[in-house]
Amino acid sequence: MSTELRIRKAVPEYDGTLRSHMIKIPTCISECSGIRVFGRRIKSLAFTTDVAIIRNINADAIIAVYPFTPQPAIHRAVMQAADMPVFAGVGGGVTRGPRVLNLANDAEHEGAFGVVVNAPTSNEIVRLLKQVLDIPVVVTVVSDKTDVAARLAAGADILNISGAQHTPDLVRRVRERFPDVPIIATGGPTDDTILETIHAGANAITYTPPTNGELFAQSMARYRRELDVEPAAQPRPGQPNLL
Repeated sequence: MSTELRIRKAVPEYDGTLRSHMIKIPTCISECSGIRVFGRRIKSLAFTTDVAIIRNINADAIIAVYPFTPQPAIHRAVMQAADMPVFAGVGGGVTRGPRVLNLANDAEHEGAFGVVVNAPTSNEIVRLLKQVLDIPVVVTVVSDKTDVAARLAAGADILNISGAQHTPDLVRRVRERFPDVPIIATGGPTDDTILETIHAGANAITYTPPTNGELFAQSMARYRRELDVEPAAQPRPGQPNLL
């Protein structure tokens, strides 16, 4: 007579005291399949280059794409701070041509798990990247006008779909045509939009954490509330009352 093995699904958790207010990725992201890169299963990617946030977020990976010309110094700072894989932006928009190849080569040598190129990147650059890199080339797709078949033929390993409010529809169209292609997609601001994107076919979700300014505003508001309810400190004997 066989005995059924029941596996406990409750996950023990330790938060500590000083890190108990870290940023936590929406739990609904766990619904997606993830993408396995070099043995690491990645479901969530935090879209940030802020090293303080990188040190205090529980994302599976970091996607370090920013609206400036990519610089090796920024890649190094992000990868030094991160204790999770980093996918480094290497241009393809304003920054083009051989500079993209040099930046990508540097990022791989620094330890990046993958490189991300912007939507305007030519297929020729994608092909050249595949010739010199042994890490995934992630190609950004922002519109249904993108020739995804040509991107994949050029060597794109992963698609990074970012179509604002149209992202779920764009993911769904790509998934219907290419059922096996790995897709990272922006999840949007709510659990509902994240789940819609996952159900459309995204394997991993990019999450944009709150900024340092937004987090500080919350902390300052809490400090003010605490001061309002705490009794005023009484001066010690012989100490002047400065209140």
